[in-house]
Amino acid sequence: MTTEMLDNPEVASGDDAAHGGHDAHADHMHRMYRFTRHVYDLSRKYYLLGRDRLLRQMVIKPGDRVLEMGCGTARNLRKLARMHPDHALYGLDAAQSMLDTAAASLDRTGLADRVTLRRCLAEQLDHRETFGLDEPFDVIFFSYSLSMMPTWSQAIDVAIANLAPGGRIYVVDFCDQADLPGWFAATLRRWLAVFQVHHRPELLARLERMRDTGDVDVTIDPILKRYAFIARIEHRA
Repeated sequence: MTTEMLDNPEVASGDDAAHGGHDAHADHMHRMYRFTRHVYDLSRKYYLLGRDRLLRQMVIKPGDRVLEMGCGTARNLRKLARMHPDHALYGLDAAQSMLDTAAASLDRTGLADRVTLRRCLAEQLDHRETFGLDEPFDVIFFSYSLSMMPTWSQAIDVAIANLAPGGRIYVVDFCDQADLPGWFAATLRRWLAVFQVHHRPELLARLERMRDTGDVDVTIDPILKRYAFIARIEHRA
């Protein structure tokens, strides 16, 4: 498998204005991370908590195709490549600057032939058009990426649409911090806003509705005194 960075053909429907909005968002993400990407992994380790727990909990079966939506520097994909050396791994991100860093890190660690990267907005994913795959993904995961996506709800819908029967979607993201001191939660949210990361109570609410009424099975586990949560969405076979 090769590490590639190709702009995804526009696969989402919509008028030119919508596509212009998508392009503007991708360009904004590229500019935002153009310099901070060099210290991204070092700085995020202190508040993007639960990522390694998610990687350990994900059920990945022999032959599964695994995609990270919003892969950033490929930090998670590098870890997965070592944990599951025989699996096909894929990553997409809107920011070319982050993909440049991801490709360099994969090459530096000898994992460049294990991961395929594409530049693509999450809501534009199509497993055929984006990655040239005949079959959909078996595992798709979001690691603190939905809280950065204005179109997070569409991203969830698109992930489900690109999931194989019996496949799994995993999410780790900020919870409501209800069991932590109020000053801590307020300070955290102000800090995150500096990086255009947003606590989205509506994300948790939507996952709870999907659990209660949807055609998918959903489990939600708050962790670290509700600092974050890990969710599993399973496509019914």
